[in-house]
Amino acid sequence: MNTKSQLFLDKFVAKPFAYILNFFVRFLGKILFINHNLDRDFRTIAICKFKGMGSIVQATPMIDALRKKYPNAQIIFVSTVANKKILEAIKPINKIILLNDKGFFAFAFSCAKALFSLIKIRPQVFIDLEIYSDFSTLFTLFTLSKNRIGFYLRSSSFRMGIYTHMMFFNSKLPIANVYLQIAKHLNCDTQNSELYSFSEINSLPNYIASKYIVINPNASDLRLERRWDSSNFVSLISKLLNDFNDLEIILIGSKNEYEYTENIHQKIANKRVKNTAGSTSLEELIAIIKNATLMISNDTGPMHLAFATNTPIVCLFGPCSPEQYGKSSKSYIIYKQVYCSPCVHDFEVAPCNGNNVCMKLISTQEVYSLVKKLLNNQEDDIEKTSSQVIYSIPNQSTLGIVNRQNENLLN
Repeated sequence: MNTKSQLFLDKFVAKPFAYILNFFVRFLGKILFINHNLDRDFRTIAICKFKGMGSIVQATPMIDALRKKYPNAQIIFVSTVANKKILEAIKPINKIILLNDKGFFAFAFSCAKALFSLIKIRPQVFIDLEIYSDFSTLFTLFTLSKNRIGFYLRSSSFRMGIYTHMMFFNSKLPIANVYLQIAKHLNCDTQNSELYSFSEINSLPNYIASKYIVINPNASDLRLERRWDSSNFVSLISKLLNDFNDLEIILIGSKNEYEYTENIHQKIANKRVKNTAGSTSLEELIAIIKNATLMISNDTGPMHLAFATNTPIVCLFGPCSPEQYGKSSKSYIIYKQVYCSPCVHDFEVAPCNGNNVCMKLISTQEVYSLVKKLLNNQEDDIEKTSSQVIYSIPNQSTLGIVNRQNENLLN
């Protein structure tokens, strides 16, 4: 299923069903008087995060805290098939249960199979890391786990019945810290907020040069508005090739992003640029990012791999908050905070209706100037705020205005 179909089912099927079930579950809970005390030695802990490789990477400090608190517990992670490889690379996870979301019937069958497996295990704690998904709320309930932990916003307080414990989702904190708050609720030591480093992965493909930078021009279909325009990447790469004669550039992306990435590759037509989109394993991708001199990326999954491997990275932000998803000691963030930004997690359709003004305001020259300083080891010359974000609030008076007749958003 595509993302639009999944959102439709979540909104018009899962949400009403969850709303109705919540009353029955709450009533049943009052009758049964079940002890939901979390101060105990748990043997089985399940976590679910269906979408977002980056969010899974950001959850690794929480997983590490759980592992240290409960060294003998079986930690189970429930996700979709797209995240299989990244989950296999995170060693503290003992068991992975996957849903196949490629089509409706495959999805329904894999859901039933996954729930059957979880009911047999009966996790003592089930942690739902999804914030906006009502499907995950239902899935959490049907695992029949005794303790069910989820997030709430103002609009999701009705779930306090399906979940036995709810944690306020603070959108102003770095997402890793938000996840760690759940571990803190389970009396874990949360002082370590470092992402999983993938230290055991280091084998580069033999076609990779000794000095190179990685460029990720893609963004998943969860929010294509996060993409900086391909013409900007073409212009940026051309400038870098012209000024740095010994530098090679590795373009990365998933199999589904090959065509988009190859279009950029062909427009440059230089042998020092290689398109690896869809041709590398996850281990190779991590090794490529880890050993890069520098990475340039939109706000998407591979950016978080750079955070985890401590690779210097220039991050291009607009629809999403860098305060929440861009925290890293070696990240250099260019963020265009227009009137409606950040919007990603507040709207199914962006206020710009796809006309991502925030990303269009990032110029090739400012990205090039920043990258040039980093490649020339001039980090001290880079002006940054304490949060390493370069802000710009343009005069765009009509951003976010709704036309009620056709529900399009004007610019």
